[in-house]
Amino acid sequence: MRKSFRYALCLALLAPIAPPPLRAGTATYEVRSTTSAVPRFTLEQAILAALQRNPDIQRARQEIERTKGLNLEVRAEALPRADATGNITEADRQLGRFTGDGGGRDFGVSSNYNIQIRASQVVFAGGRVVSQISSAQFQRDASYYAFRDTIDLVIATVKQQFYQILLNRALIGVQEESVSLLQSQLQDQQNRFEAGTVPRFNVLQAQVALSNQQPELISARNNYRIAQLQLARTIGLDFDPARGTGPPLEAVGQLRFERRRMPLPLAIEIAKERRPFLKAQKANVLASNAQVGVARSGYFPQINATASTDFRSSPISNNINDVRSGYVLGASGSWAIWDWGQTYGRVKQARAILEQAKINLDDAGRLVELEVQQAYSNMVQAAELIRSQEQTVEQAQEALRLSSARLGAGAGTQLEVLNSRVEVTRAQSISLQALFTYNAAVAEFDRVTATEFTFSNALDEPRTRNRARTEARSTPAPKPTPLPLNGAGNRPPPPVR
Repeated sequence: MRKSFRYALCLALLAPIAPPPLRAGTATYEVRSTTSAVPRFTLEQAILAALQRNPDIQRARQEIERTKGLNLEVRAEALPRADATGNITEADRQLGRFTGDGGGRDFGVSSNYNIQIRASQVVFAGGRVVSQISSAQFQRDASYYAFRDTIDLVIATVKQQFYQILLNRALIGVQEESVSLLQSQLQDQQNRFEAGTVPRFNVLQAQVALSNQQPELISARNNYRIAQLQLARTIGLDFDPARGTGPPLEAVGQLRFERRRMPLPLAIEIAKERRPFLKAQKANVLASNAQVGVARSGYFPQINATASTDFRSSPISNNINDVRSGYVLGASGSWAIWDWGQTYGRVKQARAILEQAKINLDDAGRLVELEVQQAYSNMVQAAELIRSQEQTVEQAQEALRLSSARLGAGAGTQLEVLNSRVEVTRAQSISLQALFTYNAAVAEFDRVTATEFTFSNALDEPRTRNRARTEARSTPAPKPTPLPLNGAGNRPPPPVR
């Protein structure tokens, strides 16, 4: 699955919607459901639901909004600022009287007001404003790359949990088949014992084998329920009291073996080029470098220019229209000539943080290399295990058939049949586990190499939002993929349902 997403589209996906209906022809497993209202998801539908509802993605989106607000805040400091201030005072008329001339005179003083419109502009700040703007922009970029990395991580998690549901459901089928055969074996031995052809020991041995197998079936069913609950939480499904103990969802699909061919050196090169995790670390380094400039600006003076217009009422007149106005031009500056090493300390802290960011970037590169090599190794191991199990299931089933026939003819023992039954269950379980391990490793490989989705670097800005918007398209039904041929020219056996 390869898709191309723009950032604006990823944000649009966060609006909650109902899972799209299934299309005809979709390959499914038949699963017993306690209610017909259980939502059913293909892998693609589960991924889309997670993009819409997953809380980690929503938190990463809000972090982008926060850094965009920070960028607006620091950018405003570089632009002219206009402020309006005013005050009005009212005094008792008696305060306007005086008796120096013997008779007293009332000047009628009652109220005064003053209105000022003032504009200010930072002229020089030692590069502080420019450095703050650069740091805020790099922080915004880092949050965007972290958002992309979160999307990749959530998608890989959904895939692995979805595959875990398919595995556990298939294992239930294996255990149910084993229990059913053991029950028929027990019934056969009871019939033979009643006919007097076998001893009581054979019946007891069949009963013990059946009793030992039933806990495996119970455990498989519980693991299936837990896997469904985990996926429901990842894609953001709330608990519905109406379903009671029923499943929160149904997973539609089956485990497949699709070879992923990419040389390891090429995978590491692609990962270092495309991983948003590394891009976020680089943006953090650049932001920390800009913060060094912010701290170093304390060595320089800061100069501000101001211009204002004042409107003042007459202090000796009762006429509100008796106003005087004028302009005032000025400049102010400050310079910390001696601060006892405060600025030096800030610069030292900023440089240490920058070095830490560089160390984190170098370590992130090695971490990406390790993740790619681990995922590649897991894929190789699972593929080899799948090839080794191609004929094992058929051979174990043939051995069970022969041992049962020998027992019926009186030439074999019941222990041979029980051992053959155990080997069939074991072979089927290992084959299914290998399919799950391979698919989970492929999902992790796609994440660590950043090859699952291709993102656009256009941010969600008013000028780019319209260009980034495209019409929504419904998710197509998954197409059945033929299994690859093995070395003998045969196809591997299909997963046991």
